[in-house]
Amino acid sequence: VQLVESGGGTVQSGGSLSLSCASSGFPFNLYVMNWYRQTPGKGRELVARISGDGGLEDYMNFAKGRFTISRDNTKNTLSLQMSNLKPEDTAIYFCHAQRGWGSDKSEYWGQGTQVTVSS
Repeated sequence: VQLVESGGGTVQSGGSLSLSCASSGFPFNLYVMNWYRQTPGKGRELVARISGDGGLEDYMNFAKGRFTISRDNTKNTLSLQMSNLKPEDTAIYFCHAQRGWGSDKSEYWGQGTQVTVSS
């Protein structure tokens, strides 16, 4: 199983970035896909998630109206389009795949990609 994020970098406040996550080794279309982010002071937090068929999206309040999550099940890729970025968006962004709950839960994490927003 592999989840490989790309697209991170440094951008000025108000700018945009597009993150991608290339996935392999598991049935991608059967997994809910999530973007998380982590900062040293706040720990890991959910950014957005999308259902297996792409029909349902959910965003945390800080991401609503600025971030767009999407997936391409033909290419096993997950994306996060981020606009109007703010310094507080600076974090390591992780791709996460999840299926099932409790003892039947299956999940995978990517290695993360750094996003830095300068003021």
